[in-house]
Amino acid sequence: MSEDLSHFKGDFSSLWRLDMMPPIRRLSWWWWWALILIPDPDNPGRSKQLMVLWSTKETPAIRVSGHWWKPGGRMYVDEHGGHVIPGMVCAWWFDGKEMFEPLVKRECRMASISDTHPLWPGEGKGEGAGAVVPLIDQDMSIGMAPGNKSFWINLSSDEEAVSKGAPSKFEAELTPWWGPPSELTYRNNVYFLGMGYDILRLQATKCKLVVDGEVMEGTGYFQKVSVQAPSFPWFWGMLHFDDGSYLDWFMPHVTPMWSARDDEPWRLRDFFRTPNIGTGVFHDRKTGKTQNFDNCTVELSKQNSPDAMKDDKGNPLPEFLVRVWNEESSAKIRVRAVSRARWIFDQPTRASWVSHLTYNEYPLEVISINYKDSEGTRNEGDYEWIHGNAEHAWGVLH
Repeated sequence: MSEDLSHFKGDFSSLWRLDMMPPIRRLSWWWWWALILIPDPDNPGRSKQLMVLWSTKETPAIRVSGHWWKPGGRMYVDEHGGHVIPGMVCAWWFDGKEMFEPLVKRECRMASISDTHPLWPGEGKGEGAGAVVPLIDQDMSIGMAPGNKSFWINLSSDEEAVSKGAPSKFEAELTPWWGPPSELTYRNNVYFLGMGYDILRLQATKCKLVVDGEVMEGTGYFQKVSVQAPSFPWFWGMLHFDDGSYLDWFMPHVTPMWSARDDEPWRLRDFFRTPNIGTGVFHDRKTGKTQNFDNCTVELSKQNSPDAMKDDKGNPLPEFLVRVWNEESSAKIRVRAVSRARWIFDQPTRASWVSHLTYNEYPLEVISINYKDSEGTRNEGDYEWIHGNAEHAWGVLH
């Protein structure tokens, strides 16, 4: 079994820059996104989860879950590569029983700098250290420490969420785990008229989370994304295993739900989905091998067991049947959502048309998993715990 790492590996030189591709009006979208999963001692099959997003978009106006965000300006980049951006910090917290959503939904300007910027305290090497710092009274920053040894995240909840019982303060430290999941992966593709994407990911980290003074231990996931294209429907999900293994799936698809205009699930029009370039990956710590899957299918159904769960509006939560495979290995995964968070985007376009995207995030409970390769088979019983999160988006934002 591979040993744990002392620092995150990879090329982090562009981590705090958003000017890797020329922006496209209404299509360019940038964000730093972190997900923290904490095993729930009261329900070992589930996890407490914290999601935090620092984001900006090239748009005159967009409605984010009922809040009209009008940036009133564009991204500014100084001669040292430092950015000042209009944007929003958004977050949700699932405590194992209740979803606090939104935990944070705050409009602000943000500065993004690397450790080579004159504003950074001390001398830097430009190897990854830096931070995104919202320019507000509270510390709502995310950053990487010198030597790429850890990330920090600081978050203060909105007063409305606290009044409903949410914790008021979160402090997190993400540290390396092992091998490929804690090595930066980079994907870049420009495919038509400047449209494309630029994505950095750390798929699995260790994490210490302090919630109103209570110390918790778990795992983390981080990504920095630049997208310059319309946002179409997709499925995505990830699993962290107790031994450090990591598995994910991704299936963009064509569906009549592209025409949806709100967050209501289980529409009659949602009767088929045509997969498009489904993929996945499994970093197997037991064997030290990585399996890249070039096939993926996702089947969605309503929960119908005696303990089936519903969202805050009384809608049945989904169950996902996921299959990923290549010529050497395959995995069949059944998971169900135990709660639901969603972000609802409405963006005016041409001729008074308003485009829409509902982006759902689901903390997961694993029902079963069966993995096969040349060395045999494994299932959920071979692990002490498996925790994860899934996404399902519908509509088309353009």
